[in-house]
Parts: sequence; C-alpha cells; structure tokens
Amino acid sequence: MRITEILQVLSDSTRLRMVKLLGQEELSVAELQEILEMGQSRISSHLGLLRRHEMVNDRKEGKKTFYELNQVVVQRFELIRVALAEESEEEFWESDRSALNRIVDRRRRASERYFDEVADRLGKNYVPGRSWDAIGHFLLRLVPRITIADLGAGEGMISQLLAERARKIYCIDSSKSMVRVGKELAKKNNLLNLSYKQGDIENVPLAKGSVDLALMSQSLHHAQRPEKALSEASRILRKGGQLVVLDLKEHQFSKARQLYGDQWLGFPENELYRMIKSVGFRKVKVETIAKEEREPYFETILGYGEKP
Repeated sequence: MRITEILQVLSDSTRLRMVKLLGQEELSVAELQEILEMGQSRISSHLGLLRRHEMVNDRKEGKKTFYELNQVVVQRFELIRVALAEESEEEFWESDRSALNRIVDRRRRASERYFDEVADRLGKNYVPGRSWDAIGHFLLRLVPRITIADLGAGEGMISQLLAERARKIYCIDSSKSMVRVGKELAKKNNLLNLSYKQGDIENVPLAKGSVDLALMSQSLHHAQRPEKALSEASRILRKGGQLVVLDLKEHQFSKARQLYGDQWLGFPENELYRMIKSVGFRKVKVETIAKEEREPYFETILGYGEKP
C-alpha cells in the first residue's frame, strides 16, 4: 500500500473514526452502526474500502461479521500509527469512545447474566467441552504442592478436584453467583486452601508473579479479548510458571452464543498457538484431545505454555 492510498483512506473522517475504533475493539457492522449512528450501506462501503487496502481483518461468526484493525499493516506504516496516537479534538471522538465503552460493558453484562442464571445448575447439566476424557488430559499437566489460579473458574469444579494436592488455589470468576456457589461448595467439602474471588480474567485480581500455574478451562472463549486474558495469565505467573488452556476447537454451532453465553466459537489450533506465543510464552504446544460423539460434535483443544 502506497502513502497516497493511506492518505486517501485517512482523509475521510468516518473512516478515520472507524480505524480508531477498530484499533481498540473488534466490532460488528451493527455495533459500528450504533456507535457512528449511520446506515448499514454506508458502514459497509467504508469497510469495503478499508478491507481492499488491507487495513482491517474480518471474521465470520454465524451470520455476523466482525472487524478489527490489521496490526501488521499498522506496524509497517508510521503514518497510520501517528493517526491512531493523535488525540483528536473533534467533538465526535469523545462520543465514539463513550459509545464503544457502552457496547463493551453491554457485552460483559450479557455474559455475566448468563452465568448468574445458570450458576446453580452447573455441574448438573451439559456444558460444551466438559468431559472426563478432556479433564483427564488437563490434570496430567498439573504439579502437586503449587499455587494455582483457576481463571474463569465457574463454580470451581476442577479446582475442587485439585485442592487436596495443591498448596493454594485461587478461583477467579466474574459472576457473583458463581463465586457464591463455589464458596458454599468449598465450605461444604472443607477445602480450606480454596479462595474464591470475583474478577475479570482480562483484569485478574492477583499480584504479579504470584502463582505457579494458570488454568483456563473452557473460559477463554468467553473473554472479550482472549489475548488480553492470556497476557494477564502471564503477568500473574512466576518465572518458569505454566499456562494450561482447555477450550473448544473452532466450530460452526453459532447458537452457542445464545445457549452458553460464548463470545467466540472456539479457536483453531494455529490461532490458539499464535495467541499464546504472542504474549511471551515459550515451549508452546496446542493439540486436539477429545471429540464429542453427539451433535454438534464439539472438539476440545489443549494449549500449553511456559513463562520464560
């Protein structure tokens, strides 16, 4: 892409607004419509131009298409980085940021509502990717007498299985109801080394370098920003600490968003590998370890990394 083409793209205020927004958050066409208060055809026209110049990436999720800024192109061109870093004095930018924050908060509340509603039923009903075969592989990666953070723990089923061996386990979940249920179960089972904390896996309420093992069991696909969640896992790990991710392999069962509160329809092996690697982990491994025998035939992948 030539400098003249970059100037052409960024000279339009609407496209500049979109570039700034998509540099902060992956957004759907409908969400861009809501923020920019413009019709779908106009939004799609601008996105088409940005896509032709490879300034945005897009992905399909069911009937929706999500867009984000192409960071590879951004890093190649200083002009784009300057445009993104420049604090705009336009009145609309403050409104855009406010609308973006509202959308992100709405997504988070929707996810939390789902888990609040099902908290008392988890462990009794079907959950995608939760099988003893998958959990068996998961447990094989664990080391006894260590401090563990179970990120997106739900009611802490896995942590309760590990509690007799671990030194300390922190169960982190954004749902107040999940934390309440977990505390009740820990008390009932006299698991004194289990500590439940309400918190976001993208902003973990634990100190830097405080744990030996970070677990993410079927929680990463609920994150708004999976790479941010993986980065937080890295932050709280001590040097040489381990990350273990158990999640769904990419699938096309779009109803999972409504049925299970999923933000992502799983992850391809290569993408999970890339994300773990990109936040600084070494010795990264990702493999498919289980496939369910009934529709929609969810597959489970296991990701591993070590903090240098």
